Amino acid sequence: MDKKGILVVVSGFSGAGKGTIMKQLLEEYPDRYALSISATTRKPRPGENHGREYFFVSKAEFEEMIVREALIEYAQYVGNYYGTPREYVCQQLEKGKDVILEIEIQGALKVKEKYPDTLLLFISPPGAGELKNRLVNRGTESKAVIESRLNRAWQEAQGVENYDYFVINDDLEECVQEVHSIIQNEHARVARNHAVIENIRAELKDFAKGD
Repeated sequence: MDKKGILVVVSGFSGAGKGTIMKQLLEEYPDRYALSISATTRKPRPGENHGREYFFVSKAEFEEMIVREALIEYAQYVGNYYGTPREYVCQQLEKGKDVILEIEIQGALKVKEKYPDTLLLFISPPGAGELKNRLVNRGTESKAVIESRLNRAWQEAQGVENYDYFVINDDLEECVQEVHSIIQNEHARVARNHAVIENIRAELKDFAKGD
């Protein structure tokens, strides 16, 4: 394994199951992955805790983080700010963990612009009807919010081609293993192994001289 981890952005329509997939991935491979915790100005949903699902902050606190450049990226989504704290991500990458950012498409493209080596994955249910059913069955949001999320999903669907991989979440375990395989296969890309390749070349050159 190369020493430095890979920065991975996972996006998808609200209701696609991104959070569940990430939770399962971390439970099955705790030594391999770190999930970046986003800061947000939205209110916690039932069962969510500060510092676990999100860092829940006020609008003023979030805007102060923007001024300090303490965020890798930030964006507004359905009337709230979301952003990725920089320090935690950098620490985990240096430890060799693959860091997963679960963020929406605006933020994903900003990260890719700043860090071109970022791997972008888009998660989707099998179809739009299933997406609507999942949002309704979640039972945590009003009809107006669900409609807003479906409208947003239509807009997000226009930008899927910017991603490296498109993964269907139909069977949870199969989807988790597919995401895991995609990320781990990235470690073998030639573009991510230039230092190792150059080292082997240098050693081979020395052997050739010895002959």
